[in-house]
Amino acid sequence: MEEKKGHIGVTTDNIFPIIKKFLYSDHEIFLRELVSNAVDATQKLKTLSSLGEFKGELGDLTIHLSVDKDKGTITISDHGIGMTEEEIDKYINQIALSSANEFLDKYKNDANAIIGHFGLGFYSAFMVSKRVEIVTQSFKEGSHAVKWSCEGTPEFTISQVEKDQRGTDIILYIDDENKNFLEKAEIERLLKKYCRFLPVPIAFGKKTEWKDGKSEETDEDNIINDTTPLWTRKPADLTDEDYKKFYQDLYPFTDEPLFWIHLNVDYPFKLTGILYFPKIKSNVDLHKNKIQLYSNQVFITDSVENIVPEFLTLLHGVIDSPDIPLNVSRSYLQSDHNVKKISGHITKKVADRLEDIFKNDRPQFEEKWDSLKVFIEYGMLTDEKFYDRAQKFCLLKNTDNKSFTFEEYKTLISSNQTDKDGTLVYLYTSDKNEQYPYISAAKDKGYDVLLFDGQLDVHLAGMLEGKFEKSRFVRVDSDIVDNLIRKDDVEDVKLEDKQKENLDGVFKSQLPAIEKVEFNIEYKSLNENVQPIQIVQNEYMRRMKEMSAMQTGFSFYGEMPDTFTMVVNTNHPVIKNVMSEVEGKDKADVDKFVIENPVLKQLVDLALLSNNLLKGESLNNFIKRSTEMITSSK
Repeated sequence: MEEKKGHIGVTTDNIFPIIKKFLYSDHEIFLRELVSNAVDATQKLKTLSSLGEFKGELGDLTIHLSVDKDKGTITISDHGIGMTEEEIDKYINQIALSSANEFLDKYKNDANAIIGHFGLGFYSAFMVSKRVEIVTQSFKEGSHAVKWSCEGTPEFTISQVEKDQRGTDIILYIDDENKNFLEKAEIERLLKKYCRFLPVPIAFGKKTEWKDGKSEETDEDNIINDTTPLWTRKPADLTDEDYKKFYQDLYPFTDEPLFWIHLNVDYPFKLTGILYFPKIKSNVDLHKNKIQLYSNQVFITDSVENIVPEFLTLLHGVIDSPDIPLNVSRSYLQSDHNVKKISGHITKKVADRLEDIFKNDRPQFEEKWDSLKVFIEYGMLTDEKFYDRAQKFCLLKNTDNKSFTFEEYKTLISSNQTDKDGTLVYLYTSDKNEQYPYISAAKDKGYDVLLFDGQLDVHLAGMLEGKFEKSRFVRVDSDIVDNLIRKDDVEDVKLEDKQKENLDGVFKSQLPAIEKVEFNIEYKSLNENVQPIQIVQNEYMRRMKEMSAMQTGFSFYGEMPDTFTMVVNTNHPVIKNVMSEVEGKDKADVDKFVIENPVLKQLVDLALLSNNLLKGESLNNFIKRSTEMITSSK
């Protein structure tokens, strides 16, 4: 057969510049595309053999990759079905594109969509090559080997050649801009990323062994992939150690996972995979996008936001579905019906697994709650269907380290924490140490206090207030203990204008100037044994500021100053004495009284200290004054 020349059937001469320009950001996927084609050709031959349509010996089906730096080539060789000259003409020489302009406008921002939409997997080779050759021998009897060659233009040549056995060799002559792909380390990286779980053995180079103080190549092929990864095997055949080892293979140097789910669905779509619950306590974003998406064991992406609900991106592991195309675009993921079904099914399986663990091994569930909490709360906040399931096993943990379901906790506090209006009040702390005085005061009243020290807890409190009937969540330091759960109406303290003016002057003079912090003063008639001065922060404003740190929509609150209220107990003996001393006096006498009574400053500083508001010079002065007062009392 003489060499023939031809013209690739495209409706635009711009196809090759387009491939090079607009696929450049994803140019490394050329190797995935070509190796995947080789795997497909091999799998098809195995299928034909099983059906009796191919009666020859399958032989060694290993796919081989080789790099020749001197010649500047990469070669991918398979022993699959191969192609006839007619099949090359059909599958390689015909590219149907409607128009260059439409092509560019629609797909210029989505490299995967270009390849996927037009079936250009093979042509991705031209992203890195100045010339591409195909040498192929079909499995069909009577066929002869042919060689196809193209230099990145619509022109090609095809000729008959000799080839020892069936299959296809793709030879890439790498262009000057992509010489990095001739480095062994770079090819190994790409093979590990895209091909490490392909179902046909992939050989790259030879195995090495240490001999006479140096590393030497052996005659054994270096197989870079696991053809039967864990998710393709039956759960009954696997041990916990198998799952843990696979996790370490995927994510080296990480803690052991908490739990895992082995997915195996055949209808209404095909889906396999293993999802792991990692140990998570904070920094949600750092743990996202650890799920690897595969299609028939070919890696697609680890950006799975459109495959699974947002909260499930916190999980780690593998999802494999042939119902998701290999070259998948974001627009496809957002609209495809199968993808939405897959997303819903995974959510259900995750909820089922968590509920199963909770029911069958609650002690283990509670033990791992601190790591699970961020994941479950994130799901409840962002996915209504997950909330409906998770409310059965979501836990509330109190300051005594006891855990309760929503219903259990409601039963616990209903009798003592319902206010005069019939509202059930859930008290919580965000820091057991900093808010200890307030927790202690609440417990002295017989109240229970929840521990809400996670990064999503304040958001959860807001959501649960809307879900729970006639309930509210109040941080334990947001008011004096008698006002946290109002059982009776309390009369306001009535002060004469002059008396209030003098008292305000006394207490404001003791407060430090703190940037972006404001203080209000309230006078309350409390039990004489209650602290003389307490400082509290309004629940609503504090919660809005905390939410502003995580949600841009609340940034307005983040710019507002922190507002605290100094609550003065007018029934405390010390405060009674202050009130009598300043009553009816002019400003000069009031100022003199303040200067001569360091105990007053001490009381205010103690209240500030209990809220972590006494710092720097003010804290240093408090320590000196305390020492002087102790010394003088001897």
